Amino acid sequence: MKIDNELLQKLERLSSLKISDEKREGVISQLSEIVSFVENLNELTLDGEEATFTTLAGGTPFREDIPNVNHEIIKTILQHAPQSESGFFVVPKIIE
Repeated sequence: MKIDNELLQKLERLSSLKISDEKREGVISQLSEIVSFVENLNELTLDGEEATFTTLAGGTPFREDIPNVNHEIIKTILQHAPQSESGFFVVPKIIE
């Protein structure tokens, strides 16, 4: 996958981030290195390997799911959000 300025602009839009002009080339270079590293995983031969979802024998232990709502933490986090409404993040539509 080729990382270019057009793809970087799309990523900026989706992430609600703005990358300054002087850092754009560096970010493109870093993202290209990351993608190249991940593409190396396609070279692995895993035909004889069994698919697993956990490293724990017997599966993941369960715990009781008890909700804990701290309104001060929610308020603090949403103060730093670009957009929020009714206690939730407002994000751009990504499915067109």
